Amino acid sequence: MKGILLVNLGSPESPTAKDVKPYLDEFLMDERVIDVPYWARVLIVRGIILNTRPKASAAAYQKIWWEEGSPLIVISEKLQEKVQEQLENYPVALAMRYGSMTIKKGLQELVGKGVDEVLLFPLYPQFAMATTETITVLAEKLRKEHFPNIKITDFPAFYNDPDYIDVLSDSISKNLEGKSIEHLLFSYHGVPERHIFKRDVTKSHCKIDKSCCITPSSAHEYCYRHQCLEVTRLVAKKLDLKPGAYSSSFQSRLGFDPWLQPPTDRTIERLGKQGIKSMAVVTPAFVSDCLETLEEIAMEGQEIFHEIGGKDFTTIPCLNYDEPWVNLLSKWIKSWAEPSIAERV
Repeated sequence: MKGILLVNLGSPESPTAKDVKPYLDEFLMDERVIDVPYWARVLIVRGIILNTRPKASAAAYQKIWWEEGSPLIVISEKLQEKVQEQLENYPVALAMRYGSMTIKKGLQELVGKGVDEVLLFPLYPQFAMATTETITVLAEKLRKEHFPNIKITDFPAFYNDPDYIDVLSDSISKNLEGKSIEHLLFSYHGVPERHIFKRDVTKSHCKIDKSCCITPSSAHEYCYRHQCLEVTRLVAKKLDLKPGAYSSSFQSRLGFDPWLQPPTDRTIERLGKQGIKSMAVVTPAFVSDCLETLEEIAMEGQEIFHEIGGKDFTTIPCLNYDEPWVNLLSKWIKSWAEPSIAERV
């Protein structure tokens, strides 16, 4: 029997420092998030970050927390429910990479329903060490240790899938309808530059310059930067955006090592200084709104823009559980479960 496991990032149990601390510990101690030797990770995370950051992160979570709970969890659960409605013959479970809704629990739920073949679906359009890879690696480890009789198929990155680009572009258009926007900023979650070099299968193509991401290469299959910039290019083409009316940036830096450029906060500031009075931000590295979109962009980004003289700041919601996204996700899953219907995986 076939089943589906949707996997998102995760969330602390509550917006308190007490619950944020163990969540951050699990997240930041992941060797694919902070990819340094274990001893150095312990020093950085438990010796420095966890002594200061939980309180600040808890305050940020408190700003965006819903009555039902963490926005990311609530949205992901609604997505799961809506996808399950369209897939009556296949159990759909939900798990988080970090926190109490573990991947192990998700796999156990499916196995308990008689599933022996699982489609593992990381809810990220682009491949990255700290998102899709950490999910697929952990799922395979759990399979070997606890579920040796099941088969797991990983759903690939879908950043350049034409149907996904259509759904994303339509969502942007819908949310900007009736608005006069001078600049559309595509803000992606940042990663250290070393992550890009580490996953360059050619060991020579990635230069993180103006040419490598637009020069065809097998490296692009695992290049987060290329995949982000390609989303921007494809959506800009679909929406017929003019040069200079859109750009890409990367948010959420941590530490002092070089990260992908340019930073979102400084880009918003620069646009304001250039005289842009109305702008919108879309965050295509996420399919579900979360702390990074609801607080870092919608609140902090707007504050930066207004302080520099900007007037109208629009945050475009993630796809969340919008009907077109649910329909597309369900279509992809059906094409895996019933290959005779369509070819996708």
